[in-house]
Amino acid sequence: MASLLLSRRDLEFLLYEWLDVPALTGRERYADHSRETFDAALELSEQIAARHFAPHNKKADAQEPTFDGERVHIIPEVKEALRVFGDSGLLASAMDHEIGGGQLPAVVAQACFAWFQAANVGTAAYPFLTMGNANLLLAHASKEQIDTYVRPMVEGRFLGTMCLSEPQAGSSLADVATRAEAREDGTYRLFGNKMWISGGEHDLSENIVHLVLARIPGGPPGVKGLSLFIVPKVLVGDDGALGERNDVVLAGLNHKMGYRGTTNTLLNFGEGAHRPGGEPGAVGHLVGEAHHGLAYMFHMMNEARIGVGLGATALGYTGYLHALDYARARPQGRPVTAKDPAAPQVPIIEHADVRRMLLAQKAYVEGALALNLYCGRLLDEQNTGATPQDREEAGLLLDVLTPIAKSWPSQWCLEANNLAIQVHGGYGYTREYNVEQFYRDNRLNPIHEGTHGIHGLDLLGRKVVMGGGAGLRLLGERIARTTARAAAAGGSAAGYGRALDACVARVVEVTQRLWSTGDPQTALANASVYLEAVGHVVVAWMWLEQMLAAEAGTEDFHAGKLAACRYFFRHELPKTEVQFTLLESLDRTALELDENAF
Repeated sequence: MASLLLSRRDLEFLLYEWLDVPALTGRERYADHSRETFDAALELSEQIAARHFAPHNKKADAQEPTFDGERVHIIPEVKEALRVFGDSGLLASAMDHEIGGGQLPAVVAQACFAWFQAANVGTAAYPFLTMGNANLLLAHASKEQIDTYVRPMVEGRFLGTMCLSEPQAGSSLADVATRAEAREDGTYRLFGNKMWISGGEHDLSENIVHLVLARIPGGPPGVKGLSLFIVPKVLVGDDGALGERNDVVLAGLNHKMGYRGTTNTLLNFGEGAHRPGGEPGAVGHLVGEAHHGLAYMFHMMNEARIGVGLGATALGYTGYLHALDYARARPQGRPVTAKDPAAPQVPIIEHADVRRMLLAQKAYVEGALALNLYCGRLLDEQNTGATPQDREEAGLLLDVLTPIAKSWPSQWCLEANNLAIQVHGGYGYTREYNVEQFYRDNRLNPIHEGTHGIHGLDLLGRKVVMGGGAGLRLLGERIARTTARAAAAGGSAAGYGRALDACVARVVEVTQRLWSTGDPQTALANASVYLEAVGHVVVAWMWLEQMLAAEAGTEDFHAGKLAACRYFFRHELPKTEVQFTLLESLDRTALELDENAF
């Protein structure tokens, strides 16, 4: 029976028939790998996800973590799943050999991780936060800090978090107030509160490594005054032994509509519940240089943003497969041309509107997965490209695509979950079926790691204008390479290529129009619409790429790819013209309405 988590066939198509991932094994970093080792990692991920993550997904949702005032209680299956994941070595699969990693290409590692996010996103959040934490420290921490904190994370003994937001400072990090006071021994003492911290308190590991943004008194105001600190739940001695409890205290759990298996916490630092060495304050260790904390944290944040997009895709994808399975098995009604009420009912997949909803889901989730893995392939190119120019261009294109790779799946794979419920009809709203939980879990992702609006501001306000528009030009050049191949292929591909070229031209025109007035307030008031329109253009590009890779195929699978591409170009891409026209009008409706008129 085919998996209802993800399509292994689709992953193989994207990795091997489209992105030619085996070619990476010609590079020194990946020389120990082959198609066989990639397949083995994918197979291991699928098995662990299916056997140890998926079975408790609904239980973890129904029996979410609780706090009795002293400790957090989590169903035991979560700890066992994390033990298996830690023992597998997958946590360090893409890390350097020197740290105990497997040096898998990032694109393969992302394909592996998608299985866990599809199986149980609540449990998967703990190791994935830990990976991001460890990767940041590997890039910016001292050798001593890496030995003390990263090696136990790689082994699965410690788990990690990222602590940015505060009750009064959600996305507005310039207003972070947590302070860090220097001590003579080189450590710091932290005082403050952090809100919405996923994985912030539990007994799933020996220790929790918090990465905390805080201010050193006397530093610059705003984000330029933020520094980054390692603040462990339990202090670690020079010999690696665990010592006394640090002054990091759980104030309470936040109870979410989805993602319930992940503890989401309000943490108090330095409130005095625990006083290491008898002195108030949570003991912290500065990472890198003072006042460079946000730059360091962006290493983890950008990784997390792409990871959120992948998680949104995985939830949309598993919802689609559940809806497809249901539609094939559920008999109801008869064809519109059948008049005999005594005739047998047909599976609902035979009804045109159900097929429309399934094809829309397929177009959303398979387009999003292609974008996710393309970003992983860019990361590999950024790290191991043959020339400095190759590496620089990969990094620039990845910068431009990151807000889209996070937000487009978070919007449209959530819509896929919505359609999956609709395919199920009344059953879709019941907890006996999985699709209602997928929707609730996925609804976090348009907010998680930066809201939809913030990523619109990032794309329009920074990414497409940085370097005099270098990133937008590069994106246009890469899409033009694809449309040139489509023109050479002829037929439908050539027509889709012309449509995509026209849309890219509109993106350039609209971007210039928005910034032509010198009024950033008007331009950025339209940033969310801009993000959605450009996102659709980018995903159309991903679909044209897939079409060109699938045209020579003879399987039903390839026919499905061609149909989904046709759907996207006929039903979805034309929507952008309405958005482009609105953007060109420099609409100020929301800006000009007095707040009392709402």
